[in-house]
Amino acid sequence: MEAIKPQDLHNEIGKTQSTSWFVVNQEMINTFADVTDDPQFIHVDPERAKPIFGSTIAHGALMLSLSVGKGYETAIPVEGTKMAMNYGYDKIRFISPVPVDSKCRYNSTLVEVTEKPGDRWLLKFAIELEIEGQEKPGFVAENLAMIFV
Repeated sequence: MEAIKPQDLHNEIGKTQSTSWFVVNQEMINTFADVTDDPQFIHVDPERAKPIFGSTIAHGALMLSLSVGKGYETAIPVEGTKMAMNYGYDKIRFISPVPVDSKCRYNSTLVEVTEKPGDRWLLKFAIELEIEGQEKPGFVAENLAMIFV
């Protein structure tokens, strides 16, 4: 996608872009459990998790965190951008568990653009974690990004 003028961001509202597919494996889940000090058995113990979920499941916070880095794949390039930053979330709901070895991707839709003082633009995106073969998303969120031009 070619870079657009900040004033043209409104033309991107309603357009959805998807990241590439990726697999959430047990090593990722275990590493996240170690880093966050969250070794709950449903994430790291396949035998104990199996009767409940059929396998271990990814942490919701892991899947939310991955959306930030994967979000670079769906970022809207804006002319003159000096910096862009994650500004936070207005809403997050974890809908479905993400079983280990699931194939996933993020779908991102620009829903709101607000011009701010100081050559800044606040963008609100609807983010959905799609899990291949599942009807319901892993999570839905409203993510805010601030662009400095």
